[in-house]
Amino acid sequence: MWCMKKSISPVPLLCPGPVLIICTYGSDGRPDAMTAAWGGICCSEPPCISLGIQQTRYTWENITKHGEFMVCIPSEALVEETDFFGIASGRNLDKFQETGLTPVKSDIIEAPYIEECPIAIACRARNLVPIGSHTLIVGEILSILADEDACGEDGIPDISLVRPLLYDSQKKTYYNIGEPAGRAFSSGMKFRRNVYEP
Repeated sequence: MWCMKKSISPVPLLCPGPVLIICTYGSDGRPDAMTAAWGGICCSEPPCISLGIQQTRYTWENITKHGEFMVCIPSEALVEETDFFGIASGRNLDKFQETGLTPVKSDIIEAPYIEECPIAIACRARNLVPIGSHTLIVGEILSILADEDACGEDGIPDISLVRPLLYDSQKKTYYNIGEPAGRAFSSGMKFRRNVYEP
């Protein structure tokens, strides 16, 4: 039985959202990191990630200066550190010193990554588009670093091993991932019997 839908005023709602930590170097060369929930894959060729970041953010300044950044995917074990990276500013505070997490210098780009995060994605900014309160930053993926124990037997990161955080922006709450619900490009195949294919 279907239930009625209600109308809700427009808000930045995507349910759920990813939880990302964007790592950069500050103007003083010090590693910095910021938690972001407004991001995702936006292109496959070349592979790109998009981020929505306010121009008032220190991370925005760092990206516009260096043109490169790391996107780290924290596991659920890092929920407290991840939240702190989103509520403190790196302009006059060393977030790594406060949390005890480890910044690592990348060999690929001018940005650090977090050793304790199971996945780190090296990006170079391709486009910066002011939209309103936020700037859309499109970064081309240059390299991906993944912990071996976060990868399956096929060598690809496995979401059940990465254990990433999910975010509800309206309830301001972090969630864990659930159980698999189906296989992409497979679960819907039962409907193909009604599709004519020449």
